[in-house]
Amino acid sequence: MSYQGDKFRKCGVIGAGTMGSGIAAHMASCGVDVVLLDLDGQLAADGVARQVKSGGFMMPEFAARVATGSTRTDLGLLQDCDWIVEAVAERIDIKRALFAQIDTVRRPGCIVSSNTSTIPLAELVAQASPELAGDMLITHFFNPPRHMRLLELVSGPRTKHETVERATHFMDHVLGKTIVPCKDTPGFIANRIGCYWLAAGLGEALKLGISPELADAVMGRPFGFPSTGMFGLWDLIGIDLMPGLIRSLQHALPAGDAVQAYEAEPELVAAMLAQGLKGRKSGGGFYRQSVDRRVKETFDPATRTWRPRETPVLPQTGAAALIASDTLAGRYAWAVMSRTLAYAAALVPDIADRPDQVDTAMRLGYAWRAGPFELIDQLGPAAFVTRLAQDGQAVPPLLAAAGADGFYGQAHGQRTVLVPVGAGAMRQPVAQPPGVIALPALRLAGSPVFKTEAAALWDIGEGVGLFEFRTPMNVFTPALLEGLRQALVETPRHFRALVAGNDGRVFSAGADLKGMLAMSEKNDRAGLAHFITEGVDTFTSLAAAPFPIVGAAGAMALGGGCEFLLHVGADALHAEAGIGLVESRVGLLPGWGGVARWLLRHHEAGFPPDEAAKQVFAGVMRGVAAPCGFAAQAQHLIRPTDRVVMNADRLIATARDWAIDLAAGFTPAAPPAVILPHRTVLAEVLAQQQDSLPPHDRVLGAMLVEILSGDAKTPVPLAEITRRVTESFLEIVLTGPTRARIAHMLETGKPLKN
Repeated sequence: MSYQGDKFRKCGVIGAGTMGSGIAAHMASCGVDVVLLDLDGQLAADGVARQVKSGGFMMPEFAARVATGSTRTDLGLLQDCDWIVEAVAERIDIKRALFAQIDTVRRPGCIVSSNTSTIPLAELVAQASPELAGDMLITHFFNPPRHMRLLELVSGPRTKHETVERATHFMDHVLGKTIVPCKDTPGFIANRIGCYWLAAGLGEALKLGISPELADAVMGRPFGFPSTGMFGLWDLIGIDLMPGLIRSLQHALPAGDAVQAYEAEPELVAAMLAQGLKGRKSGGGFYRQSVDRRVKETFDPATRTWRPRETPVLPQTGAAALIASDTLAGRYAWAVMSRTLAYAAALVPDIADRPDQVDTAMRLGYAWRAGPFELIDQLGPAAFVTRLAQDGQAVPPLLAAAGADGFYGQAHGQRTVLVPVGAGAMRQPVAQPPGVIALPALRLAGSPVFKTEAAALWDIGEGVGLFEFRTPMNVFTPALLEGLRQALVETPRHFRALVAGNDGRVFSAGADLKGMLAMSEKNDRAGLAHFITEGVDTFTSLAAAPFPIVGAAGAMALGGGCEFLLHVGADALHAEAGIGLVESRVGLLPGWGGVARWLLRHHEAGFPPDEAAKQVFAGVMRGVAAPCGFAAQAQHLIRPTDRVVMNADRLIATARDWAIDLAAGFTPAAPPAVILPHRTVLAEVLAQQQDSLPPHDRVLGAMLVEILSGDAKTPVPLAEITRRVTESFLEIVLTGPTRARIAHMLETGKPLKN
């Protein structure tokens, strides 16, 4: 068995708790065979069952890739593993004894790592054999391992360079993790800063007497933090767990460290724990639902009683204006963030070599929109330093060195960052892993072939172009459709292939619902007909293009976004990208050829005409949406040959390399046709569902019956199926129920049944 790069075939995990079983589940989802061991084999089996129930596996059937057993009797199952992860209790004696046992069964070269977040690697390997120490690392996953991209990697002076390289390549390319190298220090990066922020957030709130709701509003939108805020995050992590996390840092760090200034377990927390208020897992912490589930309540720190939750309103200003304001919210913001950001600046290079590594860790580990050094730049580093000094707080040397220019800049078409070097600092390019193509870097490096408000076409090298969507939520507006048509004309002049992709949380949320609703309310049938026809014609051109087009969807692709992917010649889909034809949720049918193309996918997969039509009928009616790339393949929204990519950062590069391969000898597919079943087949399906469907869905169902029916022997061109859809679409989009559904979706983000 090879140990090179992504050739790992089998991994072991010891410890079937929440983290260990989650790591095992994610490995299995990535195609790896896994052995999960615990003290008792039943504990390991229970860990797998919990992950199936909680969604730790991308597909439930991936659980079959995990074999379970006991550390007492089944250590031999680890002998052919490429990597073994320890995720047991945070006790050095337990871990050292376990590593000694592992060393008796592991094959030479098998990597062994600990998921510890509190014990230094130097202590873990202190009694290890030279061979084991050379293959040992700390690989600190974040919970839940399936969804949290950050992996903090710690190596030591005894770790072989080859071990670091092999582990990094596998965790990056196969597990899809963003690897941040850390120093062997307590808490590493994210938890060192994050736990300090949480301790300061609660401690300063109690000093100022600020309400939990106002504190959470401050520690939310203004700074780009998750909406849970401060008190909400204590509830989420567990009020019973947070004191232990802070206390472990305090025990490991010297007396002069800033974290020592805060109580790990303030009297309020002790009193809450005495009442069983542990956070969300106990049904209540700082927040809860009332006993009758009708009212959201807050545990008031001042009165120690429950009261209805308040909804504070902050001015629509940025973080800089907020901390400058002489208000309770502003004083709290400054008290917490001045200390947190200064703490982060004081820790480089002790916890990491570079500020950009710290920022990456906090963005991915704590879901901050910007990391500490990026936030300092947003606040204005010179003003921040001046106020720190006025406040009597120490100014870290690296922060002083940033001056008015801040930590980030750009030079020679690259983003740069201020990095400590010896006793000084210098600017260096922000590191980007080899083989990654990122739009922010493209924007800095050069000019696109063309750019409009709605779209752009970039050169990503090797004779391949990248078409970028630039509308809000990347919805297909008339301007975006025009940009796509322009790209189809420009591509042969400049490139041999095209990739369509973008950055952000959404590949495309579909057609411009707001614009369609406005036309519908005006009864503008001609305008709607033009918009739908333009979309159909443009997407048809995608399928007929004389060069390969690869869709690179790194996130949600719904409605028209899914239809786009159904038309192009190949798709590269991030493993966690949701994709679906959800138009029925807004009272519509997929109007740009998605129905016909999805039906074709079922025919290509070998479904008989009757069954193919039934599958598409059912999927369109319920607004099908596959939650991940593997589910999209199972539902034939992407082909079996399409690629599911684990690391979102590598998606565009993967799509480009694939487009290059496809370009050799490429010829566009001939316009296809499919057999449609007799009308009675789908009419019977609809009749069986009739009583359970809302009135408007019955109308949609009747339309779909006519669209997907034929004589069961004559092939029907896809263009004819789409023509039928267009006819029905223009009828239904002008009705009151459809308008109501669209308006409700735009207002609430949720479907309306009518």
